[in-house]
Formats: sequence, C-alpha cells, structure tokens
Amino acid sequence: MKRLFLLRHAKAEQANKDTPADCERPLTGRGRSDASLVGEAMRKKGYSPDLILCSPSVRTRETLELAQSEFGGKARAEFLEALYAASARKIAQIVRDLPENARKPLLVGHNPGFEECAALLMNKSEAATKRFDSNVEKFPTCALMVLDFDISLWKDVKPHTGKLADFIRPKDLRT
Repeated sequence: MKRLFLLRHAKAEQANKDTPADCERPLTGRGRSDASLVGEAMRKKGYSPDLILCSPSVRTRETLELAQSEFGGKARAEFLEALYAASARKIAQIVRDLPENARKPLLVGHNPGFEECAALLMNKSEAATKRFDSNVEKFPTCALMVLDFDISLWKDVKPHTGKLADFIRPKDLRT
C-alpha cells in the first residue's frame, strides 16, 4: 500500500506590476492562515509524509513551510522545477518515478495540474465522487487530497486506481 498526499498551494497575491514573475507571488494573509490550518489537520489525522516534493515557487514554498511547522516530521523536501505549472500527465509521471522507499510522499504544487491529476488518478467509485467530483468541484487553494494505492511499486500507478482516503479543504476547517 502506498499513500500519496497532493497539496495545492494556499491563496497567493494576485499578479501585478510590483510582482516581477508569477513564481514570485507570496501568500496572502488568508493563505498563510489556511496553510497552518491544513498542517494542523494533517497532524491531528496522523498524516506524516516521508518525502516532500515541492514546486520552487514562493507560494508553494511558503505553503509547505507553514503547513510543515504544524504537521512536523523530518521528511526531507526537494524543490522540483518540473512541478511548477506541470500538467496532470507530468505530475502522474513524477508519481510513477518516486523512489520505492517513499511510502507516503507529499507533492506541493499548482492548478490546473493538481486538479486534473487528482481526477486522472482517483478511482471513480460512487463513494469517492461523493467526496470529490472533479466535474462539479474544484481543487481549491490549500486543499489536501489523500490517495491510497494498492500497489508495491510507484511505477505501477495507473489512471483511476487511487482510492480517495481524504479531502481536506480550508473552508471546512475554519471556525
């Protein structure tokens, strides 16, 4: 059994003339708060990644830093340029190329790639679509999707084989 965590970056500042490049956009105040909330929810649920792959953008790095300060753990983080603006198929290939000793990796990245990748990897069972239906629901900022795969090797990940174990949205955590 392998478990995959997909975390979309938290809400970021809009691009403007003062932001030189898209990859340099920082989180908003709400984004910072949401990243901490999701990290806290991960800790409470016992979600402890053993490898972290993160897009190198400012907003993904900040999301990871804030979430990880809450969920803790000693997983090493790698910053992959390939995750920045990656397509669903590229993300799926990154998953298939994960080291086999990684049992619970966390990927931190962007939409539309993460939303499309989730739809590509997730089993379309009735129970799963009640929790996340990519046809009607988006993958909001700072949402965490947890997919379980009944495999021994990451290279065996195929479309629609991931079982949706959890879907955490910041709006469900705010009180």
